[in-house]
Amino acid sequence: MTDLPVVLIVDDEALSLETLKRILEDDFDVYTALTVEEAKNILDREWVRIVLCDQRMPEITGVEFLKLVRDSWPDTIRMIISGYTDSEDIINAINEAGVYQYITKPWHPDKLILTLSNANQLFDLQRQNEALSVDLKDTPEHLGRQLEAKRSKLQRTYRSDDGIVRAPDSSMNGICQKIRKVAPYDVSVLLAGESGTGKELAARALHYNSDRWDKPFVVENCGALPDELLESELFGYKRGAFTGAVEDRTGLFERANGGTVFLDEIGEVSASFQVKLLRVLQEGEVRPLGSGRTRKVDVRIIAASNRDLEAEVRAGRFREDLYYRLATLTIQLPSLRERKMDIPVLANSLLKTAVKSFDKNMNGFSDEAMACMQAYHWPGNVRELQNEILHMLVMGEGDTLGAELLRPRILRAVPRDEAPELEVFASSQGKLKERVEALEVHILREALIRNRWNKSRSAEELGLSRVGLRSKLERYGLERASLIPGDTKLSRK
Repeated sequence: MTDLPVVLIVDDEALSLETLKRILEDDFDVYTALTVEEAKNILDREWVRIVLCDQRMPEITGVEFLKLVRDSWPDTIRMIISGYTDSEDIINAINEAGVYQYITKPWHPDKLILTLSNANQLFDLQRQNEALSVDLKDTPEHLGRQLEAKRSKLQRTYRSDDGIVRAPDSSMNGICQKIRKVAPYDVSVLLAGESGTGKELAARALHYNSDRWDKPFVVENCGALPDELLESELFGYKRGAFTGAVEDRTGLFERANGGTVFLDEIGEVSASFQVKLLRVLQEGEVRPLGSGRTRKVDVRIIAASNRDLEAEVRAGRFREDLYYRLATLTIQLPSLRERKMDIPVLANSLLKTAVKSFDKNMNGFSDEAMACMQAYHWPGNVRELQNEILHMLVMGEGDTLGAELLRPRILRAVPRDEAPELEVFASSQGKLKERVEALEVHILREALIRNRWNKSRSAEELGLSRVGLRSKLERYGLERASLIPGDTKLSRK
């Protein structure tokens, strides 16, 4: 029996499998599979440490296969190797399949071996951590000290800066002060605001600034599950309560006893489930599915919704009595477009987090890119900003992320100093010449940014001669965009 770590390579091209096996076989015990079924059979019978999978396969994508691996063999380190660098593929691989590395072709053999060696080291560390956990089961006081240390660290984080990234002059400062004021009082709180505005972060800040900070904080997305599953998740169930209930399960309310339950997207629950939830909140007790007995629970409820629940109550879609149980106090979180002064701080914080998952070093964003991001209205809020930064990081080269990496919808955003010109174009008033010129300025600016201010390339794209483009730039007084300190405007002559 070999002592080499086992690696499984999955690819529908036999030549690729042979090449990879030849390179890796001195350092690893290499198994290969041309199909997904073949790969599953190997995973069933061998102790595979690392799976290296191609992204584009005829049956399913590499991400879809690695999601299956994650569910059935969660300890296995998952990696993708591909000649395609589509940013959506890479982002999905990280978010959905928990991929350790996304390796792009062409790859260097020595670097590939090093990457797999690092993955094997990670596998060993995971095993050692599990072994230590088993050993420590005989010393509950040690586990208690560990748990207390982690909770104390979280409390310090959320009490020092609320865990909410923002600029010194942020409009979020008032919201954070309200959170600190409300947190110590053991009342239910409703967090209102658009999707992606950071409601879960606000809920955690409420919990860790309360007297319940050293008890559990649990989260349930109510909009993600049908009634039956949501009920079993929150209230628990007894063995045999339904098909598939092979053992007793403790619900989130019981697991959070003494702590806080965060019910996200509460506005999505059905009318029938609203009745069940109301009873729990009124009586302070839950009855697991299949059980004839109720159990007392002591939890603080923090709910969140991107719907206007008062309007939902008036429309008869949300119970009024449940609304008042949930909304003893309401905190409205602003959208990202209402706190644009936070975008530079947020973007750099998100980038710092993202580079840890990529084999890249980035110093930050160009002034031009930041100006474009501050001009955009971000309907998806912080979540959309995070997705855009991942896209830029995947596609970027060098050590700075430039404006040309931004998606077209963001490049088309209008800086404040150009807004009056575009208003002239969009309005039904004004002379034709003024309205056409306003649109022309906007098109020129977008093309120049997308082409990194390469005038020859921009002129060719727009069907102009280089002289003709230069003439228009001089006519409109356009120069390369730069950030004016303390403002979001793009400079204009």
